[in-house]
Amino acid sequence: MDKTAVAVLFGGRSSEHSISSATAGGVLRAIDRERYEVIPIGITRDGAFVLEDDDPAKFTLDPRHLPDVRDNGTRIIWPDSALSRELRVRDADGVRSLGEIDVVFPILHGRFGEDGTIQGFLELLDLPYVGAGLLMSAIGMDKHATKRILRAAGVPVVPWVAVTRRDLDRDREAWDRRIRSLGLPAFVKPARAGSSVGVSKVSDWSQLDTALATAFAEDRTVLVERAVVGREIECGVLAGRDGASPRVSVAGEIVITGRDFYDFEAKYQGAAGVDLVCPADLAPADLAEMQRIAAATFEAVGGEGLARVDFFFTGTEFFVNEVNTMPGFTAISMFPTCWIASGMTYEELISELIDLASVR
Repeated sequence: MDKTAVAVLFGGRSSEHSISSATAGGVLRAIDRERYEVIPIGITRDGAFVLEDDDPAKFTLDPRHLPDVRDNGTRIIWPDSALSRELRVRDADGVRSLGEIDVVFPILHGRFGEDGTIQGFLELLDLPYVGAGLLMSAIGMDKHATKRILRAAGVPVVPWVAVTRRDLDRDREAWDRRIRSLGLPAFVKPARAGSSVGVSKVSDWSQLDTALATAFAEDRTVLVERAVVGREIECGVLAGRDGASPRVSVAGEIVITGRDFYDFEAKYQGAAGVDLVCPADLAPADLAEMQRIAAATFEAVGGEGLARVDFFFTGTEFFVNEVNTMPGFTAISMFPTCWIASGMTYEELISELIDLASVR
């Protein structure tokens, strides 16, 4: 049986370049080589598409040295129309064919990849791809848009205020009143970024300007959210097959023991003060309620491919914090951990995602 040719796309221009590269390392290590022929394509921080090494060890997540894609001089040449699926590469020896590709696996986090940008490009070429489509990707990337859509769908979300620099310049006093009405503590975060990049916790309003500056460095729109006292719960969601309902994993929990919140250093650099527990200790009724809300959230934003849904649980109520349409796949990432705890192997999870792309 011929193998399915999968182009694994990673790196990219966003601030999450290294996390995308580390995720690729996990996928390259776990993908079923009996079923799939892998073509690893890296995107440099400058946006060059290069043919990368098929070497998972090269992209291992090391807190002392985060992996990245370097410009090795090669250039990927994509099909010149939707009538072809031939992928080519130009290197020092000229141009050669890499064969036809069946599926693209865009393991890209953040802007210029997870936000609908690469999805639109692949749709122009009529290339099947893993994950959410253009619209769902764009919605999921924009926390303000996500919250508005979820609120309209009756999904409980954390109260927030969205603000731009122009808003603040026009009437800082009015916006200060709106922001302060959320109360303390509060979280300030870019509308379009992930991996806790640009996120700050504000415990005193004197910290607000610094937090806003940090978030504005990542995006022109910033969210200020009310802090919810409760447990941090996450789960994975997969699209259903043949029109069936979405599938939701068991819950995982982020237990904060010695940090202000689950920041970048705790997620990816092994910083102390955070424990990941999966499966989380939830009563059966609470788990069922979380899974119901996760499925409703997934369908409200588009219901395609996969997502990780993050909650705050007060003990009586779940609030959706964020929806991530291309969550991390590193060895310590919650999305694969939750599915493994639900009875699926890492290899089976990768295969399922590729199969979902093929029947989109």
